Amino acid sequence: MPAPHPASAASLGLRPGPTSGAAAGGWAVGAAWAGRRTWRRARGFAGRPYREPTDPRRIVRRWPDLCGLCVATVFFWLSLTPSLVPRPWFLQGVVGGITAAVGYAAGATAGGLARAVAARLPALRPHRPVRDAVRVCGWQAYWLLGPAATVLFLSGSADMQRRLRHLQDLPPALTWHTWGIALISCALCALLVAAARSVRLGARRLIRALDTRLPRPAAVATGLLLTALAVTVGLRNVVFERGVVDVADRIAAAANRATKDGVHRPASPYVSGGPGSLVRWEDLGYQGRNFTGTASTRREIAAHTGRPAKDPVRVYVSAEVPRAFDGRGGENEPFRGQAELAVRELERTGAFTREVLAVAGTTGSGWIDPVAAQALEYLHGGDTAIVAVQYSYLPSWVSLLVDEEKAGQATRALVDAVRERWAALPEASRPKLVVTGESLGAYAVERSFDGYGDLLASTDGALLIGSPGFSPISRELRESRDPGSPVWRPVHDGGRHVRWAQFPAADLRRPEGARWAFPRVVYLQNASDPVVWWSTDLLVERPEWMARPLGPDITPEISWFPVVAFWQTTVDMAVSYGVQAPHGHRYGTASVDGWAAVVPPDGWSADDTRRLREHLGAVRAPY
Repeated sequence: MPAPHPASAASLGLRPGPTSGAAAGGWAVGAAWAGRRTWRRARGFAGRPYREPTDPRRIVRRWPDLCGLCVATVFFWLSLTPSLVPRPWFLQGVVGGITAAVGYAAGATAGGLARAVAARLPALRPHRPVRDAVRVCGWQAYWLLGPAATVLFLSGSADMQRRLRHLQDLPPALTWHTWGIALISCALCALLVAAARSVRLGARRLIRALDTRLPRPAAVATGLLLTALAVTVGLRNVVFERGVVDVADRIAAAANRATKDGVHRPASPYVSGGPGSLVRWEDLGYQGRNFTGTASTRREIAAHTGRPAKDPVRVYVSAEVPRAFDGRGGENEPFRGQAELAVRELERTGAFTREVLAVAGTTGSGWIDPVAAQALEYLHGGDTAIVAVQYSYLPSWVSLLVDEEKAGQATRALVDAVRERWAALPEASRPKLVVTGESLGAYAVERSFDGYGDLLASTDGALLIGSPGFSPISRELRESRDPGSPVWRPVHDGGRHVRWAQFPAADLRRPEGARWAFPRVVYLQNASDPVVWWSTDLLVERPEWMARPLGPDITPEISWFPVVAFWQTTVDMAVSYGVQAPHGHRYGTASVDGWAAVVPPDGWSADDTRRLREHLGAVRAPY
């Protein structure tokens, strides 16, 4: 029987022997034929580097829109510029993909409008050979220049990130997977474009179905309206509320029932959850147990200061218990019960006889900055009381979206109830009443007052840390700042009552020689804090914090471009804790200087501030 032909062996799944000359010759012929076929296809693609869609009704066409792709690529390049804080490579891929998809939408829309106009105006309509030639040249230019420029931009972005890391005291070493960034961006952009095309295809089919029952204009309007409604309801109710929010709620609810390792029920009667407390330890929630279970003790304070101290008062009312103590219609005023219970706890612990009484705003999960609490207690030898209520157990970003009003309502109810009881005391025996909060807690405090004047008239001072840009009082003060002062370090009314600081030891002395009267308000505000500067205005408007002179830890390579800057700053918020104080959303022990300026105890010196700052910096935050 004759030996089988190599091609036949391959078709039968047989492997030709390595010593077979006929087999080797067959493979060589096959390789040469494949090489020629590949070369012909490459030459054909170079002559016409795009494909026509086989069916315009398909969601994914064989080739993207050239104008849309060009704008998407430019948007991706722009997303590589640095922003407020250094970004990890995988988040850079997310930013690049989202901004590229936005760019594709803008470019494809512009290209479609241009073609529609040209089709209706014969004078602007080129002949088909000219149109095809321009299209071929456009695609050839894109394939020649686009990939090369993208590699250069990706390489330059790594260098810019290293320079930003140096500005913010981070090691220069950086993991920057160029191809990983490109792949994530391309995949995310393609996914978003495919989703948009699915919506468009659905809208077209809906309009086509309505055409048989309605006049054409009515069918188009109705189809677009129903599509927009379906997308809005689907994203908000199904994806967000029943998806993201429900998952976050279940996770946060489970965490709220837990207790951090090493945190135990306090033995002090001056702390909520302790002996004699009106609030059960089990009802305090995760953050409440952290706050009360790690309260400073008089021994710890005296060991540092070398002077006699008291056990501080810490009162906390969680979101679990308000209505049980509300006999006046908790359904209508859901936070009155919490406020009334908090005041009763303050009375039980003797808080109104202390030297300083602080009302603290909490973040979405109920968190209170432990360093700010400890700093106030050490500063005044434990002769202090801090009170707070929890309005939510959700993470701050979720609370901001679904519980924004609750933050202000709960904290205002507490401030009003505490101040009412405080005002009933003889003026000579009242404690100094101050307010404090960090991040969303600072926003909640600001919402508790009717403007800057009310804050000064109602309290003896305030320490607000990383207050978000949408907080009403800080926004009011920045907008009315003295001419010539930058928005990241504003001066208001010559620094008479309010001052901002990133490096408090120096910043709180500015403006030089100006009188600083009581009551005092201190804003700890890092120039590179994305929580402070995030705003939807970034979509269409260049922010003032990008104007020269820039903040001390902002790279001069930062730039603004519509949409791009918004997504960059949004992602910056997710990594704002990845740097060290005083950068990003980290403020470290700066609250020591803040409290020393707002409510300085008698005989307190700058050396005492330095020593306390070093002590709290060496002690790991309790929660």
